[in-house]
Amino acid sequence: MTALFDPVLTAADAALRTLFARPHATRVLPAPSQAPGEMSETERREAGALMRVNHVGEVCAQALYTAQAAVARDPALRAHFIEAAHEETDHLAWTRQRLDDLGARPSLLNPIWYAGAFSLGLVAGRLGDPLSLGFVAETERQVEAHLDSHLDRLPPADSASRAVVEQMKLDEARHAAQAVDAGAAELPAPAKALMRMASRVMTTLAHRI
Repeated sequence: MTALFDPVLTAADAALRTLFARPHATRVLPAPSQAPGEMSETERREAGALMRVNHVGEVCAQALYTAQAAVARDPALRAHFIEAAHEETDHLAWTRQRLDDLGARPSLLNPIWYAGAFSLGLVAGRLGDPLSLGFVAETERQVEAHLDSHLDRLPPADSASRAVVEQMKLDEARHAAQAVDAGAAELPAPAKALMRMASRVMTTLAHRI
């Protein structure tokens, strides 16, 4: 009976930690290559909105990996998802730190984003390990492209946020490559298009709310 409830308790603990606890990184906050400059109030608000979007992405990453770990059939793959979630915790902590530094707040819709991403992770996991890994690979590719666009949109003076986003981009590319190496199946084009559409809805709302 205990084994039956272990995944449920683990998932509940992960949700509470992600949504309500202060995340702690295992790596130090990436240091900018040059000292941050002065930003106008408009630039600060825009930087805060962009980092809120990135923080939402990390909330979703925690949900996805936790759900996929809960239903993974291969113990080694389950361990891989858990380890990836731990590494994504660094991103969660870094983006939250930037929100605080910029005087911005996390998205008010974070519980909804988490629930939606967790549901998607369960569905992906139930489709089998190759498709679950394929979902990871495609998600990370889309996140990498999204972070690249933020590097163009962040105010030039916000070198601190830029350093965080650049390191996150490197990590997401590595996660995608690891998923492919582990046997990820290529997702069909319609699935990729639906993922891009859902991402646009999330990023648009998170930028504002």
